[in-house]
Amino acid sequence: MPERGCMSATTKKYLFAFGGLIILAGVLFFANKNRTNVPVSVSVTATVHVSPTPTLTPARTPKNIPIVDSPLKDNIIAAGEYLVRQQLPNGELSYQVDFLTSERAYSPVHVRLMGGTGALYTVCRVSKDLKYCSAGDLALNHYLQLLVSDSKKFKGTCFYAEGTCQLGGAALMVDAIYKRWQASGDFFLEDQNLLNSAVDMGYFILSLRKPEGGFYHAYDPHIGGAVDPDYFVSYFPGQSLLALVELYEMTGNDFWLKQAHEVNAYMVTLGVTEDHWHSYALSKLAQAQPLSKTDISYAKKIADTIIAGEVRSLNPKNTSTSTATKIEALSALAQTFYLSKEKHKWLDSEIRTFITFVQARQLPNNNCGWDISAKVIQNFGGGVFSSCEEPSIRVDGLQNWINGVTAYLEYKSMIK
Repeated sequence: MPERGCMSATTKKYLFAFGGLIILAGVLFFANKNRTNVPVSVSVTATVHVSPTPTLTPARTPKNIPIVDSPLKDNIIAAGEYLVRQQLPNGELSYQVDFLTSERAYSPVHVRLMGGTGALYTVCRVSKDLKYCSAGDLALNHYLQLLVSDSKKFKGTCFYAEGTCQLGGAALMVDAIYKRWQASGDFFLEDQNLLNSAVDMGYFILSLRKPEGGFYHAYDPHIGGAVDPDYFVSYFPGQSLLALVELYEMTGNDFWLKQAHEVNAYMVTLGVTEDHWHSYALSKLAQAQPLSKTDISYAKKIADTIIAGEVRSLNPKNTSTSTATKIEALSALAQTFYLSKEKHKWLDSEIRTFITFVQARQLPNNNCGWDISAKVIQNFGGGVFSSCEEPSIRVDGLQNWINGVTAYLEYKSMIK
């Protein structure tokens, strides 16, 4: 990371203390207010906004699980190399490309691009090569321009893209900042304190909670400001739950853990899906404190649902992107069960099966029998293509693959 200007030790201490008091005051103020959920077609007035006063030292030091060298680690690094090679000078990541024709998609989904940014920091942590952190910083600095704050209309800070502030955008920005902290232990990007930004986005996430539980998934900050009650993305709640747990890890403030438990308590009352983001959140909650029997039971149902559909999932027509999410979910759940002193080794062979499926589609591997030139490998090697019917490489497929294999290697390190 680049060095910042010199400052006396005394000045650093005063600034850190002052910044910490402001963050603490903001969180306490928000915690003690009665929650005002976002009303449909009514503007959301902010009750708190954390000052961007810098804190010169991270609130906590990340506790990372070591990852040993292995061929799977090489797969992670190759995927990161693809992301870096395709990155534009302004930081923009490649959203989707057909590697046989080199045709690119020019209408990106920025929420998915934020996920790709977080994945770059994961590659940095796994490889211990700051090149990937630098690429992540270039991307993050670019996407930070999409943050919007307006204390007269809504709480905190939102991620504005594709004409709306989506719940998942704020959640994945928090996740990217968390992954950067994991890789570097640092919250500064140039003169911006990313911890303050993450906390502000946490407030926005909480402001979209519904009175009966769950979330609104999109908010329009224009004119009067209103939520879209019909907009729904199945994985946004899991992403938001994970972001709340990550805020707890970064700040050490129990307020965020309490909010996460409230959200999780509602989510486990819903129908079971193959929710890899919820699975991640459960593994993080298990690291923070023991899970309830209800949580463990729900986690087992997620795993059983994924495994029950394994035969259909491994059909060659299915996409690598969806299969990689199963690696993410089962690896995170294996961690959850290990931490909870539950049986976990039964998941290993299932995870390996899905890994083999996706691994066969990471260039230069090619299970479709295509005639791929050396130039294609040079340009697109490390990318994971979708299927034999769709030779496209998309950023969220890389993200799912990187995060899933990393979670699996972490699990293998935990049980040694």
